[in-house]
Amino acid sequence: MISKDKKAEAIKQLARSEKDVGSPEVQVAILTERIKEVTEHVKQNKHDFMARRGLMQMVGKRKKLLRYLERTDFELYKSTIEKLGLRK
Repeated sequence: MISKDKKAEAIKQLARSEKDVGSPEVQVAILTERIKEVTEHVKQNKHDFMARRGLMQMVGKRKKLLRYLERTDFELYKSTIEKLGLRK
């Protein structure tokens, strides 16, 4: 589970306004933090298949959000990927 501090930091990094928590780029940032934590868990617990399934679902959701962002606002998509250190 992602801590409140990490979540707030991810939101602050890409938020459009002070109270923005639902824009696609913020959702991608939060999912990225969660994916990092679950990835570490799965590396340590190789037989935790439910965690692996949840990880794959999160990766799929992030991919869909990034495709939406790419389709609607390409410049925002590029800056989001750059800030989060993701590859296309």
